[in-house]
Amino acid sequence: RMITQVLIGILSGAAILTAGILIGHYGISQSSSGAPPSWLKDVAKDVDESLIEKFLSEVDNIQIQENLRELTKVPHMATTAGDEQTVQFMLKRWQDPETGLDQAWREEYMVYLSFPDPKNPNKVTVVSPSDTVLHTAREKEKSYTPDQDDPEVVQPYAAYSPAGHAKGKLVYANQGKPSDYQLLNQTIDLRGTVAITRYGGAGRAAKAINAAPYGVLGVLVYTDPLDINDGLMSDIDETYPHSWYLPPSGVERGSFNTHYGDLLTPYLAAKEETYRIPAENITGIPHIPIQPIGFEDAYTLICELGEEAAPAAWQGAFNCTYNFGGPGFKSTSYFNNRTPVLLKKGERDVKLDIFNHEEVKNSSNVMGVIRGSVEPDRYVIYGNHRDSWVHGAIDPSSGTSVMLELTRVLGSLVQQGKWRPRRSMIFGSWGAEEFGLIGSAEYTEQYFAKLSERTVAYVNVDIAVFANATLRASGMPSVQNILFAAAKQVDAPGLDSTSVYDNWVRYANRTSPALGIIPRVGYLSGAGSDYAAFVHYLGITSMDISYTYDRTKTNARIYPAYHTAYDTFDYASRFIDPGFVSHQAIARTAGNVLIRLADSLVLPLNCSDYAEILEDYLGTAMTLYEHQLRARNISMGKDIMQVNVFIPAPPLSLHRSCLRPLKVRRINDQLMLLDRAFLDPLAFPDKHAYRHVIWASSDAGKPTFPGLADAFATAESSGQSRHWDKVHYHLSVLSQAIEGAAHTLVDVI
Repeated sequence: RMITQVLIGILSGAAILTAGILIGHYGISQSSSGAPPSWLKDVAKDVDESLIEKFLSEVDNIQIQENLRELTKVPHMATTAGDEQTVQFMLKRWQDPETGLDQAWREEYMVYLSFPDPKNPNKVTVVSPSDTVLHTAREKEKSYTPDQDDPEVVQPYAAYSPAGHAKGKLVYANQGKPSDYQLLNQTIDLRGTVAITRYGGAGRAAKAINAAPYGVLGVLVYTDPLDINDGLMSDIDETYPHSWYLPPSGVERGSFNTHYGDLLTPYLAAKEETYRIPAENITGIPHIPIQPIGFEDAYTLICELGEEAAPAAWQGAFNCTYNFGGPGFKSTSYFNNRTPVLLKKGERDVKLDIFNHEEVKNSSNVMGVIRGSVEPDRYVIYGNHRDSWVHGAIDPSSGTSVMLELTRVLGSLVQQGKWRPRRSMIFGSWGAEEFGLIGSAEYTEQYFAKLSERTVAYVNVDIAVFANATLRASGMPSVQNILFAAAKQVDAPGLDSTSVYDNWVRYANRTSPALGIIPRVGYLSGAGSDYAAFVHYLGITSMDISYTYDRTKTNARIYPAYHTAYDTFDYASRFIDPGFVSHQAIARTAGNVLIRLADSLVLPLNCSDYAEILEDYLGTAMTLYEHQLRARNISMGKDIMQVNVFIPAPPLSLHRSCLRPLKVRRINDQLMLLDRAFLDPLAFPDKHAYRHVIWASSDAGKPTFPGLADAFATAESSGQSRHWDKVHYHLSVLSQAIEGAAHTLVDVI
């Protein structure tokens, strides 16, 4: 009963909008005299299903293939010569007089980036007490094709790791989570050690940030074959170039920071003249050196560790026991045979020599626009980043190749005078995403006011195709119905008489009280791609769309060549999507969504789907927290559970002819601005640029409101009254946010 009460505002608002949509749609069809006004044809413009069919038929998989071939000719890490080459390619395509957009240009920012020193490569070694080198980790990935031999392939490194030299006994710290270091520290004094960790469980930077308080001097990180290769390890016949699995020398590069956007200009666009904070004031980056290595070197190190065996949950794919380390290596270690002097247990150290440097460099977004014919001041934005760590065939060029094909088809229709969207379409090819979503974040900071007031939705297609099994989509609940509508119109690749929707529901589904069994749409609760600034900072309704793999057939946490020198056209065309038909399906689905958002008379955003998810969140919150909160005299009934905003039904007897385009515009603005109502700039003072109280990131890992979940976890752990006060605070934040959102749907004041 109480859950229903809390949502009555949202649900009633949805009913108003449904009625308003029906009345408004037909109410502007004719004037009271029966003669249509002169402006009617343009103003009454609605989505044209025949136009969508034409778009779907013209999306060409071979064009996408050739786009990808061109985009992956050279490595194009942000701000390099290869990156500039892709900037020019995007501009050429979007400025083409036959297939281009109305306008295309570059937006430049001066951003703070981190690079290795090509003349002084980072090194990881095992050394004796006299610093005799007993083992050196591979500095460059093994070559299987000419792509790996390109001189512009950047050495594997951890962007934003500080330069420095760390030497100490090695310990194994699993995934580098706080709980991992806490457990390890109960067995071993971690002061003066070097920790080796595996990807997963905690963010990249967190593996070093979590280690530093325990006195750890440096951190290594690798990808365990159990987590990426289903345990396979041999490049003789098991891994790339024989399959999609990561070869032993493959190393995942990445940005080792926890904030998104330029680190020197928080909340300001990073223009040349912008104020910059001192580099020493940057937060969210490691303060001890960290370096990624391949699993062939990790195998050599981990299998030589001594002392107590790590827990079963910490064991990986190597054919040895993963020990904590004593700290250090066994007395029978392989390294003992590499020195003429017999060394005692643990006398061999692991040494990190890191020579990274930071600099402010010019990075470009490439922007394009198709101007709207009726509401040019309402924007539907479609984005994908352009920069990669190496050749980046899948991340991000699969998405860029799809975006180029989508804009080719739409641009041709515009240039031929056959179509123009009702609302403006803006396309963004973001720069420097791999360093922390920088291009998109700077864009939202520069145009904060305009985008906040005018943006209908943001569509993100980063990695368009992880694999070729099924659609995967995440977004605000209000976009669920438009995703479903688009997916139903697209044929699933390789399956006769099966839509992308029907295939999707087989792989990932849930039961909706209102709709029955439907595909499962994920949530955009973190900062995994360029949707982050649009969702968390601006509160813009957003979605992220891709094709992915069958998770019942592999345990890979992501496609195995991710961020390595093996993410190439050869890899994509042979193992990810032969024939590029899954790329084609994504282009059709995402393009369909884009057209519907831009052309529909009334925005196809559904408030009742939002209400259903909020109800799920509330139910989880009650189950997890209500009993303990009541014991502490914190009443959910006085906060979330008694939000009861009554919104009267609209006057349905109102004559249809009284409704004008401004009525439709008002309804659309209510839909467009709903997510803005969930923004609270003070709710998360410790989380940079997170303001959305429903979708902010959470460390608690609970499927409920993030601020409440994190506050409760902290209070439960500490037991301190000030932390329980914070729980009460977040209950009030939620109460007022949900009430405020419901009020935005009221028909009149």
